[in-house]
This record gives sequence, C-alpha cells and structure tokens, in this order.
Amino acid sequence: MKISTKGRYGIRLMLCLALQYKQARYIPLKMIAQQQEISEKYLEQIINPLMKAGFVKSFRGAQGGYTLIQEPSDITVGDILRTLEGSLSPVDCLEHPSCKRADVCASLSLWQKIKTAVDDVVDNTTLADLVTEYYEKNQVEI
Repeated sequence: MKISTKGRYGIRLMLCLALQYKQARYIPLKMIAQQQEISEKYLEQIINPLMKAGFVKSFRGAQGGYTLIQEPSDITVGDILRTLEGSLSPVDCLEHPSCKRADVCASLSLWQKIKTAVDDVVDNTTLADLVTEYYEKNQVEI
C-alpha cells in the first residue's frame, strides 16, 4: 500500500489548518499553497472532499479562507486518508469478503494483519498529535 500525493498533501493541508485552530482564523488556500510549496489548484481538488466530509468549512471574501469544523483531537489521520484515498486495505479481497478463495487462501490472514496494523496507526493518530509533533520538531512552545 502506498499513500498517494493527494493523501500526503491532504495531511499537510489539514495540519496547517490545525495549527491555526485555536486562533479561530480562516486560512487562505493561497497561503497554505505557498507555505507547503503545493499548487493552489491541486489543493482546491483536495479541500473539496474534506469539506464534503465535514472536516473543513470555508468563508468567502477578503478575510476568507478555510478552517477546521472539528477539534484537531477529533480528526484522525485515518479519517483524512479514507476521505481522500478511499480504502486503506492492502488488497481488494479484504474489501470483498465474498471471494471464493477466502477459505483456502493462506495469505488472507497476512493481509488482514497488515490492514489491522495500518488502521491502528492511522486511527489512533489525530491532527492534535501531529500539531504536538510539529511543535516539538520545530522547537516551538505550544
């Protein structure tokens, strides 16, 4: 399993919004694009599914931009990745339990263990965790 650019950039976008959450500021996509060195057009494609999923809201106008709807501690990396990437399953057969080989497949339990491990990491890592790590790596006090 490989996380696409869309998923990676989506995490970076959401981290930018989470870093500004306590200030209750709307952040223009143009500013995020500049900070993260990502195309603004590409970020527009990423932000739309995140808004539809109820993680982000927008405000138009001169002071407009985007902000998180939920607390960073309530949004997991898994939520973001599944919104942008779809299933995080390493193989399709885990998503389609009607596979006729499931009873004899020796590798099925391996794929399930991998999926469980990935789910455990992404579902137990929140945006708040990433904010804390950001501050630690950049030696900034919260």
